[in-house]
Amino acid sequence: MKKTIITMLIALVAIFASAETYSYLKFTKTNGSTVTYSAVGLKLTYDATNVTITNAETTATIALAEVQDMYFSNEAGGSEFIRGDVNGDGSVTIGDVTALISYLLSSDATGINVEAANCNQDNSVSISDVTALISFLLSGTW
Repeated sequence: MKKTIITMLIALVAIFASAETYSYLKFTKTNGSTVTYSAVGLKLTYDATNVTITNAETTATIALAEVQDMYFSNEAGGSEFIRGDVNGDGSVTIGDVTALISYLLSSDATGINVEAANCNQDNSVSISDVTALISFLLSGTW
């Protein structure tokens, strides 16, 4: 069922994306990380378990089971990161909650990944991201 839904989403994204010109294709993985690919020469193929991304720069394969979200964007979004890993140490812990609260109180982004701090993925960093991050730490799911 999940594979069918992902297949339909890929088709819908391709249809809607044709109405506008986008520079990047982004995948959000189930671990919260985001991978960005250039849309120049973009070709997507998929089978029962994987999606293969081919563009002018590279060819990459991602397991469909790892894909949480896929969308086109005009923002590169930087390198791969883990959602919730606010302090950038490679894991999501209570230290990230502390770093996020400190950022919200001071607006000092030194030493944090603001993109990873957007835990609820609403394109802004606020107290609701703290709630989402704590919920993730308690449940293990976004």
